Amino acid sequence: MASYVKINDWVNNEGEVADLDNDTFIVALSNTAPASEGTPPTGDGAGIIANITQISYTNCSSRTLSLASSAQTGGTYTIDFTDLTLTASGGNVGPFRYVYIYDDTPTSPADPLVCYFDYGSSITLASGETLLIQFNASGLYTKT
Repeated sequence: MASYVKINDWVNNEGEVADLDNDTFIVALSNTAPASEGTPPTGDGAGIIANITQISYTNCSSRTLSLASSAQTGGTYTIDFTDLTLTASGGNVGPFRYVYIYDDTPTSPADPLVCYFDYGSSITLASGETLLIQFNASGLYTKT
């Protein structure tokens, strides 16, 4: 099971630049530990896609997420995406260990990171293999 890690900058970006109902959210894959990046994306002011080392997506299916729901109930806001299956086709995809979610729409800051999932070890998908990125039934995250 992958471990969820919140990107602290998202708290600010969600309120100031994101439109959760209309923005495009994308999955990014990396095999570089966040703390090992030149500018660690988990540091305050550094939570953007440009600060992660992405793998090649040549043989990877679409990484675009579809919004399943975005709503407030009883003072708790929840955002959820439809589960996404990544498929390798025509060659390998990876290796990667970290699966980031980022908002591809804002331009300032450009492409802010929402969170990442740490799979604990590197994954390589051979041609024809898939990886299901499954979101919790209670949503990607909630806030009160």
